[in-house]
Amino acid sequence: MDGHLPPLSRRRLAAGALVLAIVLVLALRHLGSGGGAAPVVAPVAPVRPAHAPAPKLLVVDVAGAVRRPGLYRLQQGSRIDDAIAAAGGATAKAQLDTVNLAAPVADGEQVLVPGSGVAAAAGGGATAASGGGASPSAPLDLNTATADELDALPGIGPVTAQKIIAYRTAHGPFHAVDELQGVSGIGPAKMAELKGLVIP
Repeated sequence: MDGHLPPLSRRRLAAGALVLAIVLVLALRHLGSGGGAAPVVAPVAPVRPAHAPAPKLLVVDVAGAVRRPGLYRLQQGSRIDDAIAAAGGATAKAQLDTVNLAAPVADGEQVLVPGSGVAAAAGGGATAASGGGASPSAPLDLNTATADELDALPGIGPVTAQKIIAYRTAHGPFHAVDELQGVSGIGPAKMAELKGLVIP
């Protein structure tokens, strides 16, 4: 024995060393890449729906032959019939056949319900000028009269007509003609002109 390995043993040893080197290289690459572990994905939190905004309300002025004239807030899509119902319904003098109850209402609109027993102003219903012109042929109901009908009275112009409606809205129905003196701009002289032309 000369202490040297036979050629076959040296080949096996070299082959084993090569395999071991390849295994080490692969192991190092595997560790360097993080071990090939699957990335951790954080759970996605469910998105909460935002609160829906409150529906916008329509502000409508209901006037004329209704039980409680005044300003009312209605839902979008409301009809004239809804506005009249909000004002307590029509009075017995209301001429609902002249009103389109199915028409939609708009924000800022005035819903006017005409009353019976009031003749139109001269000239096919045109409004008479302030302080003159034709007056209604029958006494005008102060609680159902429209601004145009009040404007047709002698001594009552469009500004005073609006004041009468505002007073009626704020204080409720008139119970006596003399209560008109509570309206700014109506004094004894105008009351004398209105005598016999209006009723509470």
